[in-house]
Amino acid sequence: MKTLLFLFLTFILSINSFGQTSVELNYSGVEKDELKDYKGAIAEYSKAIALNPKYAIAYYNRGISKNNLKDYLGAIADYTKAIEINPKDAAPYLYRGISKISMNQKANGCLDLRKAADLGSEEASELIKESCN
Repeated sequence: MKTLLFLFLTFILSINSFGQTSVELNYSGVEKDELKDYKGAIAEYSKAIALNPKYAIAYYNRGISKNNLKDYLGAIADYTKAIEINPKDAAPYLYRGISKISMNQKANGCLDLRKAADLGSEEASELIKESCN
């Protein structure tokens, strides 16, 4: 019993010894993203997601970094996961639409922009006027 307890405590301490929660890792990713270290940001967001697979913001942020690297398919996959977790957030629809339009998928991109606008995104409404007529 003592061995099992020791192993459990060792595991918990090893996780927490770095002192980084998924929120802290996400914030670290945002800092790297602001420095245009997109690959480093993606690594931080991926760690945050590994700790909390339901962390929609980390998927969304990782999508932004992937989009900045012109990995549109990867970005779309992350935005889609963020939408699955939190379908009422306009931002992933907005940026998924932008990524789709960047890949010459205008009709599908405009559908996402319209959904973002329906959810209250003024930026999406402006982009619809520019890109979806």
